[in-house]
Amino acid sequence: MVGSAGQAHVAPGVVLGDGALVHESAYVDAGAVIGAGTRIWHFSHVMGGAHIGARCSLGQNVVVMNSVTVGDNAKIQNNVSLYEGVELEADVFCGPSMVFTNVYNPRSAVSRKNEYRRTWVRRGATIGANATIVCGVTIGRFAFVGAGAVVNRDVPDYALMAGVPARRIGWMSEDGHKLESLSLAGAEGEVEVLRCPGTDVRYERRGELVTRIDPET
Repeated sequence: MVGSAGQAHVAPGVVLGDGALVHESAYVDAGAVIGAGTRIWHFSHVMGGAHIGARCSLGQNVVVMNSVTVGDNAKIQNNVSLYEGVELEADVFCGPSMVFTNVYNPRSAVSRKNEYRRTWVRRGATIGANATIVCGVTIGRFAFVGAGAVVNRDVPDYALMAGVPARRIGWMSEDGHKLESLSLAGAEGEVEVLRCPGTDVRYERRGELVTRIDPET
């Protein structure tokens, strides 16, 4: 069930961290780096040059292309392809069958490999099942993209996005709960205090900027 460097489907030269597991049906190409404790499951393919952090989980039929980086503790569910230009920070969750792209205007007869656009998913963000992320956008820290949404523009930190095209419909806590409004203050109503109903942690919103309030400050 488990492959390691030099064994079936794990090419020589792969850097495999302590405790990393590769299912016997998966392929890992030479030049890939797999962090400690990461698990790569059935029929997945990690290409050379990909760098996957520690304690990640790649579900069934996941493809990670050349030069893609994945931070620690990322969860990539079944049927997700990470194309060149995609960068995931730590603690990112990619739901089943969600879609990344890397060319904005593809044509089969026109080569646009020199036009790949970077897609940056910041720490702690969640992308729901069957969502589509149009290339060239940044998804902010702890943002939450709902199932089936189509994201075609940058997403602020903590934003809750839904629809086609995706629109912000609220704000999410770091623990994955929709934030509740506690107050609206300021001369022009620009400062709002938000509360996570799951943890009681408070956040502050100024326009489209949401930050977690440190209880010690």
